[in-house]
Amino acid sequence: MGYIGSHGIAALHRYKYSGVDHSYLAKYVLQPFWSRSVNFFPLWMPWKLFVVLLTIMCSQIYSPRLDSAPPRWVHFAHGLLLFLYQTFDAVDGKQARRTNSSSPLGELFDHGCDALACAFESLAFGSTAMCGRYNFWFWVISAVPFYCATWEHYFTNTLILPAINGPTEGLILICVAHFFTAIVGAEWWVHQFGDSLPFLSWIPIISGIPTFKVVLYSMTAFGVIPTIAFNVSNVYKIVQARKGSMLLALAMLYPFVVLLGGVLMWDYLSPSDIMGNYPHLVVVGTGLAFGFLVGRMILAHLCDEPKGLKTNMCMSLLYLPFAIANVLTAKLNDGVPLVDELWVLLGYCAFTAALYLHFATSVIHEITTALGIYCFSWQDRNDAGIPGIWVIIFLFDIEYSSCKWIHLTWSSSTAPLQITY
Repeated sequence: MGYIGSHGIAALHRYKYSGVDHSYLAKYVLQPFWSRSVNFFPLWMPWKLFVVLLTIMCSQIYSPRLDSAPPRWVHFAHGLLLFLYQTFDAVDGKQARRTNSSSPLGELFDHGCDALACAFESLAFGSTAMCGRYNFWFWVISAVPFYCATWEHYFTNTLILPAINGPTEGLILICVAHFFTAIVGAEWWVHQFGDSLPFLSWIPIISGIPTFKVVLYSMTAFGVIPTIAFNVSNVYKIVQARKGSMLLALAMLYPFVVLLGGVLMWDYLSPSDIMGNYPHLVVVGTGLAFGFLVGRMILAHLCDEPKGLKTNMCMSLLYLPFAIANVLTAKLNDGVPLVDELWVLLGYCAFTAALYLHFATSVIHEITTALGIYCFSWQDRNDAGIPGIWVIIFLFDIEYSSCKWIHLTWSSSTAPLQITY
């Protein structure tokens, strides 16, 4: 199944990225740091692969249900690796301009990897905050603004980051939370808010709530909701200016809303408490489905497709009816579903992983063929040389998975063997 038509191929050749970052922290502190950092990394260095390898060394087997405290060095490692990820993510664009290798494929990879990182970082923060089954909600409050920002970008053609935004201030706050937890211990998060922060114990209602829940509610109220309002307002202005349909614009949110609703219904009906007992599988499986939805919307933007719901986005939802039907069989069988839910969850992860990999490999092939470029290589397809070899390396541990491509090329104009990532 092809994802890009002739109109999309023509649009790829015309596409130019447009983005605006109003963050003062990024402008006055981080941008100068990132500009200097780009000169310290060799052109061939696979930055995010480097971070993944270090993250695997900090395997989260210490907190299988995200409700037990791992060693404190793990929290420090999480904070450091997240900061490195943010740095490398920002340096990506600068490095692309430095090597004159910018392309629509680069944007698809950059934002697509960030969509998957929402799931992996929520699991890392879940082990830090010992939030157990509530970890899924921490993923939700990271995924919802991300999806809405992608949706806004699709309509406005400009990625707009407000003065306070998730990719900058949000990630820095999470880094600080990891480092802080390395000092005080993960148990701090499960204590009542009034005990964790005695000087705020006078605040009614929330003083008796676990600290991680107060953080969850605060992030939703002061971060997620204003961001969504900002995104919807910008899309509404564009739709009105173009005399379009706001209902048609909102239809693109449908697959994501159904994905969240389906997973929540599955958990509500589950006799096995899937979010409490298997939080990694729930978040990873749903995160892969989310990555597919985000990637498909980004591709629609790159290819200048007509605004509206893309029916193949709904493929990410196909597994959920079977999972829900399976838990309903427990009502007829003394609380025991027809298929053990662990196997159903593993199937869910396998389905979403296969869907995402099919999308990724297909789109990579179609874009590189259309633009005459190689993936993760600066060499043009028109250069003399033997076609490269692609190898997928799967890096997986209990809380982190990723894949990376290695491209081996031979060219008479370079060294006998060139390895690029």
